[in-house]
Amino acid sequence: MYYRLNVFNIHMPPLRDHKEDLPELVEHLLADMSRKHERKAAMVTDEVMKTFQNYNWPGNIRELRNTLERATIACDGKVVEPCHLSPAFGSMGIHSAASDANSVRVGVGTTVGEAERLLILKTLESTNNNKTRAAEILGISLKTLHNKLKEYGASIGAAADGNG
Repeated sequence: MYYRLNVFNIHMPPLRDHKEDLPELVEHLLADMSRKHERKAAMVTDEVMKTFQNYNWPGNIRELRNTLERATIACDGKVVEPCHLSPAFGSMGIHSAASDANSVRVGVGTTVGEAERLLILKTLESTNNNKTRAAEILGISLKTLHNKLKEYGASIGAAADGNG
């Protein structure tokens, strides 16, 4: 299958190798995210741009897109500021956000399902139970959020009954 798809190979350098494109990429992605989420974000502060320029972007353009999508959702105005970026942005570990009230701390050995549950519930708490906003921040559909909450309700009930 690989050889069928690999007819014409195009080498794309990683984002860290062409940071001079960041201003145009940021402008384009902000416009796209603002339309998608019906927001007004149109530019970033110089401080945010410097932060982006100094970051290594291990996740390439997808990481930039996700970073700007979260910032766009968090931003109520036209200018994305450092406070709109994820508290963990630029750090390699979750430990740096452990003291932040808006963070979720999971220990080694925590199941992915439990970590997901904690993240969803904490996000709902931070949005004052606004499910639409929480789903946007989490990058999931409202239907998926409702299904997860229904699932958690059943598992919480089962645990309370002693059925595990």
